[in-house]
Amino acid sequence: MSATFVKAERLQKLPPYLFAEIDRKKKAAIAAGRDVINLGVGDPDKATPSAIIKSLQSSVEVGSYHQYALDQGAPELRQSIAKFMKHRYGVDLDPATEILPTIGSKEAIAHFPLAVLNPGDVSLVPDPCYPVYRSSTTFAGGEVYTMPLEPKNGFKPDLDAIPEEIWKRARILFLNYPNNPTGATADLPFFERVVELAKKHNVVVAQDAAYNEMYFETPPPSILQVPGARDLAVEFHSLSKTFNMTGWRVGFAVGSAPIVAALGQIKANTDSGIFTAIQMAAKTALDEYDTLTPPIRALYKDRRDAFVGGLRKLGWDVPLQGATFYVWIPCPAGISSMDLCARLLEEVNIVTTPGVGFGPAAEGFIRVSLTVDTPRLLEAVDRISTLKL
Repeated sequence: MSATFVKAERLQKLPPYLFAEIDRKKKAAIAAGRDVINLGVGDPDKATPSAIIKSLQSSVEVGSYHQYALDQGAPELRQSIAKFMKHRYGVDLDPATEILPTIGSKEAIAHFPLAVLNPGDVSLVPDPCYPVYRSSTTFAGGEVYTMPLEPKNGFKPDLDAIPEEIWKRARILFLNYPNNPTGATADLPFFERVVELAKKHNVVVAQDAAYNEMYFETPPPSILQVPGARDLAVEFHSLSKTFNMTGWRVGFAVGSAPIVAALGQIKANTDSGIFTAIQMAAKTALDEYDTLTPPIRALYKDRRDAFVGGLRKLGWDVPLQGATFYVWIPCPAGISSMDLCARLLEEVNIVTTPGVGFGPAAEGFIRVSLTVDTPRLLEAVDRISTLKL
C-alpha cells in the first residue's frame, strides 16, 4: 500500500486561490460552446507597445544576457527606475541601495513577509485585498489582522480603530492605492498619517502601487513623497498593467535601504534574477513612459465611461472610480456577491469576480475588469439589462 501524501499545513490553511477558481468556471463555460464575456481576472487585452517588444528583440541577441542575471538587477534598469521615480514623483532614490528590480510585484510581495516577519508577528491587511497579502503572511508564520475598507471611509482603513495590543505585535502594514478591487485612491495626507503611525509603532509599510500609473484624472502620489517614509516604507511597482506586460513578469521595489536589502537577501536565496533582455525592455518602457502610457490610460477611461454610464442608465448605483481598470459594483439588495456572479455567468454568460473572494468586508460588491473592447462592454450592459433581479 502506497503512502498517502498530505500537503503542508501552510497550504491547508489557504482557501482556493480566487482567480484560479474563476478561470476554471470560465473555461468550462467556453468548452460548452457559450459566448462568454470575460470581465473577471485583470489581464490587459492589448499587446505590449511595439517599442518594448523591439527592445526585447534586440536585447535577446546579446549573448551575455543569456547568463544568470545579477541578483540586484541590471545597473542600467536601476538607473532608469531612479530617473522614473524622480520624474514622476520628485523622489530621489539611490539606485544601488533603495531600488530592487523584481519578477513582477506579486513575487516581491509574496517574499516580503519572509524578510520582515517572525513567527507570530502580525500583518495589518486590508479587507478586501489582493489575496497575496494574506497568503504571504501565512507562509511566513505570521498572523493576519484585517482592516475593513468601507465606503464611508472612501475604502481606506480606519487606522485609529486598530487596538493598541495589535499595534504592539504588528510588523507590516499592507496598503494598496490605487486599490484593487475597489478602485479607490489615497492622497498624501492619508500617507502622512500612515507614516506617523508606522513610526510610532515601529511598523514597516508595504505599499502596493501596481496601479499607480493607471489613473484617469489626478495622478496618484507615492508614499515615498512623505518626509520620513523612506525610513520605514517599501513601495512595490509593476510594469504589468502600466505597459500591458503581465506575462513579462517585471516590477520593482523601492524605499528604505535596509528593508530593500532584506528583501534582496530573500530573493538571492530563492531566485536568480530577471532575464536581462527583459530588464532592458523594462528600461525602455520606463524611459518612454511619457509616450507609451497616455494612450493606455485613455483607452481604459473610454471603457470606464461607457460601461459605468451604461449601468447607470439601467439604474445601477455604480461609482466612477478615478484609477485602475476595475469597476466596483454594489450588488442589488438581497443578492450576495457569489449569487450575483453565478447568475451573471449562468444566465447571461458574463464572468465577474465576487467581492467576498477578496475578504468578508467586500460582501455586497462584485468586481468587473475593463479588459475587453468597448463594444463588448456595451454588449455586457445589454445582457445585464435582461437579468430579472
